[in-house]
Amino acid sequence: ADFSLHGKTDMVSGSNKKDIHYLHVDMARDSFAEYFDIRKAKDGDPCGQCGAPFTILRGIEVGHIFYLGKKYSKAMHATVQNEHGEVVEMEMGCYGIGVGRTAAAAIEQNHDERGIIWPPSIAPYHIHLVQLGVDPELSAACEEIYRRLEAASFEVLFDDRDERAGVKFNDADLIGCPVRIALGNRGLKNREIEVLPRGAQNQGPIMVSLESDYVDKLQEILALCRTAA
Repeated sequence: ADFSLHGKTDMVSGSNKKDIHYLHVDMARDSFAEYFDIRKAKDGDPCGQCGAPFTILRGIEVGHIFYLGKKYSKAMHATVQNEHGEVVEMEMGCYGIGVGRTAAAAIEQNHDERGIIWPPSIAPYHIHLVQLGVDPELSAACEEIYRRLEAASFEVLFDDRDERAGVKFNDADLIGCPVRIALGNRGLKNREIEVLPRGAQNQGPIMVSLESDYVDKLQEILALCRTAA
């Protein structure tokens, strides 16, 4: 019997006969059961040691390890010398890491109500460059920013669609690149770009001058994103 039945009294049990049950069953009096940990625990069950409620949570298997023993080493005659100088078949194991599962686990732990917040180490792009408008002068300025960032080994997603700013910003939040850069006609006139780390969105944007070495500044901001992740 399961440990949970130990000491139980006044129970109802089956009798191995159709439509007949035993009443007032007392485990100590009416059974000769040996007790084992048989029953599968359910959410809310008390802990067998401290009595605190048991909680079940869902998880993601990111990686796994299998013990293979000597099944394959014996077939392949794969041998080694042990500490006594004896030739023995090696013990084997294997492991696997799920790339898709790793991404899913990262998203599960790094998101908000707007969308994903990618850790820089596995983000599809480091920077999301958002062009706010389609004027030729603005397009040329954004193209220049894109080329400079690519030359500095940033991976850049460049959104130059003819869409409203709200649509583009919502899409950027959903995709969740670590850093978003936005440049519109007002920013071009003031010679500054709007930089917003995805994980610190509530703190507001950082204004960076186009006349400065903004590549170095973005390196610093991305480094802070890595530290936060």
